[in-house]
Amino acid sequence: MTERARIDVHHHVIPPDRSRAIADRAAALGWPVPAWDRQSAIAMMDRRSIATGILSYAAPLAAPDDPAGARASARAVNEFTAELVKDRPDRFGNFAVLPLPDVDGALAEAVHALDELGADGVTVMSNAYGRYLGDHEFEPLWAELDARAAVVLIHPTAPPGAMVPGLPSPLVDFPYDTARTALHLAVAGVPGRYPRLRMILPHAGGFLPYAAHRFAAAARLRPGTTPEDLLAELRSFWFDTAFCAGPASLPSLLAFAAPERILYGSDFPMVPEEWCGGFDDGLDRYPHWSDGQLRAIHRGNAELLFPRLAAT
Repeated sequence: MTERARIDVHHHVIPPDRSRAIADRAAALGWPVPAWDRQSAIAMMDRRSIATGILSYAAPLAAPDDPAGARASARAVNEFTAELVKDRPDRFGNFAVLPLPDVDGALAEAVHALDELGADGVTVMSNAYGRYLGDHEFEPLWAELDARAAVVLIHPTAPPGAMVPGLPSPLVDFPYDTARTALHLAVAGVPGRYPRLRMILPHAGGFLPYAAHRFAAAARLRPGTTPEDLLAELRSFWFDTAFCAGPASLPSLLAFAAPERILYGSDFPMVPEEWCGGFDDGLDRYPHWSDGQLRAIHRGNAELLFPRLAAT
């Protein structure tokens, strides 16, 4: 691309006071330590034809036994990010982070972020210390977000047990955990009960497109539900292209998801920029786009989720 047109729905923010925690987590996961600041982010966006990055914080906020710390950290991260957006609303947006599994804390933070800070949406992790998002105790949060027609980025995190010990969890476990939480939500009927929610699954939905028809067979074990019903729930998600527009994953995604539900994502800086050039090239050079589909993925589909950016 030559024009600065993309809307990046998968761009991570690292506030200065969280950089040590992020570095420690990256080291624990066997992953390169990321760094972020406004100037380097805008420079990266200019190099990769990104007009606007929707910022999200994708890491645990506090220890599992410290809900007060998680609430305080969420508030600090969200207020820091809101100031970045206030200064440059053309270049940045904000997915406010919520301190799950603390449902009361998540509800309070969602209301504050959406009503007071003007956040563009919210982000949650694929599991909250082992509790997946279809858990019935999370129902009040989905009801509140549905009432606001909120956009929800569901970012993967490490599952309770590593799939292949010794390999970096972001490479191996995250795609699995994305598919697991999507199936958990669909089997619980959350997308169907809350149709105004717009839930984004990163990384092309992980393993979901490949395994969706296999997963749908589970409906045969549930009276009153058909495989088509479960597939409809799974297809109700939106999907981003971060770190996944490869020669096998992109055709799999397009065989499963409607092109109008696919969004551009970079995963910067959690994925080093030099790792992702090939995936951007794979997206741009895919030979089977219909007229207008690639521009819609780069920008037009995101404008439907974030109307304020349509005028930028």
